[in-house]
Amino acid sequence: MARIEDSPWAVSVAQVASRAGQSKPIDATFPAPSGIGDEIVGVDEGADVQVAGSFDSIVDGLILSARINAPVHAECTRCLKPIQRDWGVNVTAFFPYEDKSAGKGGSGRNGGKAAEEEVDIVAGEDESEDTYPLLEGGSWADLEALLRDTLVEELPLQPLCKPDCKGLCSQCGIDLNEQPDHRHDVTDIRFAALEGLKARLEGNG
Repeated sequence: MARIEDSPWAVSVAQVASRAGQSKPIDATFPAPSGIGDEIVGVDEGADVQVAGSFDSIVDGLILSARINAPVHAECTRCLKPIQRDWGVNVTAFFPYEDKSAGKGGSGRNGGKAAEEEVDIVAGEDESEDTYPLLEGGSWADLEALLRDTLVEELPLQPLCKPDCKGLCSQCGIDLNEQPDHRHDVTDIRFAALEGLKARLEGNG
């Protein structure tokens, strides 16, 4: 059976777990999990994702406040040029301690046959915070799900290569960023439309 400490996304938090008022800084690089983004916007599987912040302990769990940075590949939605840039977002995530009422076997993925249960009422938990489990009795935090959720949910849906991207000419596809003075007069547009109509009619004939 694979050990949680062998996971590339595991962070040891044993020194601050169950001790309210403690803080553990984190500044590390993790591989991007699989299944992030699509052919338009995404992060390549295994790409370096930087997490910098801290785990802060409260009565019922740990709060992770961090900045996540990742190299994002995208396609400009106006001019269709490929984009490769660093992207970052601030996150706050809550890692509650195990519900002691779940039994000695513990809860979650490492609790043997015990059912995985969520704590219904957690002091300090904020509705805006995502919740993730602590593993091995609260000794480890696994950031795989957090990274996947953050990158899937927060990546921009309509990326632009630059804020004032002019896009492509709707008539001929010329990049208007490279030729900002490019224009078609009315005669050219009408002629192109007639040629297109003629081609379609001939194709149907």
